[in-house]
Amino acid sequence: MSALLQSRARLIAFAALTGFTAVLLGALGAHALKTTLLARGTLNAWETAAHYQLAHAIAALATLVWSAAEPSRAPALHRISGWWLLGAWLFSGSIYTLALGGPRFVGPFTPLGGLAFLAGWALLFTLALRLRGDSSDPDAR
Repeated sequence: MSALLQSRARLIAFAALTGFTAVLLGALGAHALKTTLLARGTLNAWETAAHYQLAHAIAALATLVWSAAEPSRAPALHRISGWWLLGAWLFSGSIYTLALGGPRFVGPFTPLGGLAFLAGWALLFTLALRLRGDSSDPDAR
């Protein structure tokens, strides 16, 4: 298996794990942990973490599907997916931890995760601009 396919397979597995844990933790927050989160005033934060985590897992999977269709763009798309997945774990993971009263030192991971999300979106924007410039179709410009 080529290094590119191995990279894609690892990222797909990581995206699947990210999506799985988003659904699991979202359900825990809505049911088993709801009373605790309401008492702490952190239910909305928990829901936000789950939404961001799931959205970016799906976005990462979409770019990985795209990378299979266009191998020449795969390295850039893998980087984008990687930033989003890193962001999901840093951003959402820190919010889950804080929502349950975890140590405050994880607080700075939240904005770092947000920056990772933004890095992925900025890279996708840059790629889109390059695609527009690379197009031989005059209607695509």
